[in-house]
Amino acid sequence: MKLLIVDDHPLIPQAVGHALREFDPSITLLAAGTREACERMLAAHPDCALVLLDLALPGTRGMELLAALVRDHPRLPVVVLSATNDRATIDAALAAGAHGYIAKTADPPAVIRAIGDALAGKRPVAGSLAPRPAAPGVDFLPGVFGLTERQADVLRLLVQGKPNKLICRDLELSEGTVKVHVSAILKALNVHSRTQAVVELARRGIAVDTRRN
Repeated sequence: MKLLIVDDHPLIPQAVGHALREFDPSITLLAAGTREACERMLAAHPDCALVLLDLALPGTRGMELLAALVRDHPRLPVVVLSATNDRATIDAALAAGAHGYIAKTADPPAVIRAIGDALAGKRPVAGSLAPRPAAPGVDFLPGVFGLTERQADVLRLLVQGKPNKLICRDLELSEGTVKVHVSAILKALNVHSRTQAVVELARRGIAVDTRRN
C-alpha cells in the first residue's frame, strides 16, 4: 500500500515513515515537498491509498490545495497533518473535504490510529485539540450576512461540500439561479471561492456541518 505525505520539512516524512514501518512494513511512503511534486506523484502513482497534507506548504494556500485534491481525486482520502490545531482550522479543513486531521503534536500511536481510521472511511482528529462537537445542523438564519432565506438554504448545502447540481436537486432550483445565489454568498462574506467561504465561517466561529447526506 502506498501513502503520500506532502510536507516541505524533510524530518516529518522521516518520522511518519518510521512509525508506519513499525506498524506495517509493507507500506510504501512517498514524499512531496511542493504542490507540483504532489501532483506529479499522484500522476505517477494512481494506486496511492491516502495523502497526508501539510497546510503550510510554501507557495500555495493549504486549504485551496486541499479542496483541489478532494475535487480532482474524489476517491482518495486526504488527511491534514499540520502544526496548526486550533478549532477553526480543524473545522474548516473537515468542511473542505479532509478525511481527517492530525496535529503534529500527536504521538506516533495516535498518528497511526488516525491513518488507519481514515483508510477505514472514518474522519479522525488526532492531537491535543479536538474540534467542537458537530451541531445537528447549521442555523444560517435569513438576514445573517444580509442573505435571503433561499441564499441561507444554499449556504447550508454549500458548506456540506455539495456541488451546484446537487444543490439544484435538493432545493429544486435551476443551475443559473444557484450560481446567482452562490455569487451573492461569496460577495456577502467578502471571499472569492467556496473554500474561502468555509474558512471565513470557521474564522468567525460559526460551526459548519461536515456530514454528507
